[in-house]
Amino acid sequence: MVTASSGIHHITAMAGDPQKNIDFYVKVLGLRLVKKTVNFDDPYTYHFYFGDESGNPGTIMTFFPWTSRGLRGRKGLGQVTTTSFSVPKHSLKFWQKRLESLNISVAVRSGD
Repeated sequence: MVTASSGIHHITAMAGDPQKNIDFYVKVLGLRLVKKTVNFDDPYTYHFYFGDESGNPGTIMTFFPWTSRGLRGRKGLGQVTTTSFSVPKHSLKFWQKRLESLNISVAVRSGD
């Protein structure tokens, strides 16, 4: 029996500095730190869960911040290199101004 998927449950990524990871997703993007646990394969590494206020499936983005490994990541076949968030169209100017005020590069596309 095949069960239909209702969509993506969550995305997991690697990060560097744990505090910078939290600061960006909570203080800049306004997501909630829904859960902080450890990587069960490496209990010396955090596993952060960011999402909406209830932690609803489809809103979660998780990170394993590794700072002391000394290894730089490299792009691999099939690897996701860009993550996007949806926002209401009327809020685009707000986000542009907010990100630019924090010296975060913003690319504006016209015609959409």
